[in-house]
Amino acid sequence: MVGLLAASCGLAVANIYYSQPLIELIGPALHMGSRAESLIVSLTQLGYAAGLIFLVPLGDLVENRRLAVATILAAILPLVLAGLAWNGPVMLVVSALIGLTSVVVQMLIPLAAHLTPESHRGRVVGKVMSGLLFGILLSRPVASVIAAVGSWRLVFFLSAGVMAGLAWLLSHKLPRRVPQVRLHYAALLCSVFILPVKFAVLRQRAAYQAACFAGFSLFWTGAPLLLAQEFGFTQRGIAVFALAGAAGAFVAPAAGHLADRGHTKAGTIGALCGVVVAFGIAALGAELHAVVVLAFAGIVLDSAVQTNLVLSQRSIYILAPELRSRMNGIFMAIFFLGGAAGSAVTGLLLTEAGWNGLCVLGGALPLLALVYFSFARQA
Repeated sequence: MVGLLAASCGLAVANIYYSQPLIELIGPALHMGSRAESLIVSLTQLGYAAGLIFLVPLGDLVENRRLAVATILAAILPLVLAGLAWNGPVMLVVSALIGLTSVVVQMLIPLAAHLTPESHRGRVVGKVMSGLLFGILLSRPVASVIAAVGSWRLVFFLSAGVMAGLAWLLSHKLPRRVPQVRLHYAALLCSVFILPVKFAVLRQRAAYQAACFAGFSLFWTGAPLLLAQEFGFTQRGIAVFALAGAAGAFVAPAAGHLADRGHTKAGTIGALCGVVVAFGIAALGAELHAVVVLAFAGIVLDSAVQTNLVLSQRSIYILAPELRSRMNGIFMAIFFLGGAAGSAVTGLLLTEAGWNGLCVLGGALPLLALVYFSFARQA
């Protein structure tokens, strides 16, 4: 079951990231400018944030298997429309819908937590997160390879087919879980926005991860543009580069084990410092014109961001089991807004301040999170 949940999360979350390495192809094909191109990634993430607020909390209200399967089925149409997109506005709209329906992963992760005893919940969540992280990190090279041998449109058509198969599989294999909460949908949504005020840990962990994920989006939205424009990389070259980031997924189970042993504070400090160091390495790589150094920066960055994510989820999942889906939804929504902001400013930042300016902002954000961490009573 852990393997099934991990694989499902990876396949579903990949839909959010397929467009990142493809914007250099999608933009010209749909007559979009450089600033409009980066909005494809931003709107996907904003759609995801909307789904986290309006759909994920339903996991505390609706039978979980039925909810997950319905959400996956709903992803098929926007993926097909993305493959058929005939202009920029259509692509932007369907990108938001792809993000909205990809939140099924945040319905499956709390389900894994519900099925697991607290003593090793961190390790199980870490293993499921490994699947999700492999989906995030491998989606970029997979999309680049498919686009290189076929077309960027083929990426979305193939994903639509994968979602149809995944919906069938989960409808037969997932266990049923009926929540005990008895609320109307409106009351459920209202309760979501109160949670960050009520739980300091949730508020703090969301802030730390928002800073990390903004940096993550800055790097992985900007790196394909840098590699194409300054290094002359093709889509295949960008795909090979993106594979380096997949190494970060291996740290998720270790991070979960670290949390289970009570080392969340030390792990958080290490993760935030790791993001700062990663952007220092990234700036050095561009200065030296060394792709290997840039790839190493991607590995350090992804490892640090994923470590902080697993530590954060372990921290919030132990707060109130009956609120787990709602807590997960608002936590993810907050930090994905940080990621959307990072993606949105990438094009402008590269134009006005260059790669070094991007690295300065990417390193400053986790430093601010460290300052917040040092004054927070809980971590």
